[in-house]
Amino acid sequence: MGIKNYLIEGVSGTGKTAVAAELQRRGHHVIHGDRELAYKGDPKTGEPLDAYALQKHIADVAFGHRHQLWDVGKVKSLAADRSHPISFFCGGSRNFDRFIDLFDKIFVLNVDLDTLRHRLASRPEDEFGGRPAERDVIMRLHATQEDVPKNAVTIDATAPLASVVDDILSKC
Repeated sequence: MGIKNYLIEGVSGTGKTAVAAELQRRGHHVIHGDRELAYKGDPKTGEPLDAYALQKHIADVAFGHRHQLWDVGKVKSLAADRSHPISFFCGGSRNFDRFIDLFDKIFVLNVDLDTLRHRLASRPEDEFGGRPAERDVIMRLHATQEDVPKNAVTIDATAPLASVVDDILSKC
């Protein structure tokens, strides 16, 4: 959706949604990937999971995380639209390798472990990261950094929100 397209990634609790909202408040074009592009699917084929598979694994947080995909066709279509000078795609997907080359730069929000724990502890149970099993998966992902795209620019997301967004914009 932009002449320049940027991806903002990070584990749950690092501030992707807050950064997206602040970018929008400042007049930038933002795609909330977790709301607008996400679905549960097979990471190898991209095929959506059927209701049986979803129900069978509903309590398996790690399974749900591994199957959090973005619609590749929609990402490609949005990235090809040149009606905005800059578009920010914010959120996380496990199939980013299928479209990461569409982005001019990738930013990964990162926070220290204490900040992450504090942020997750304040989440309601109906928000991802609000339940102990979800927090356990997030903590493991934070420790291993296994979902971090290669060649990403790390952004210290412990700073005040305005500073985090200023830092991202200064690197665009």
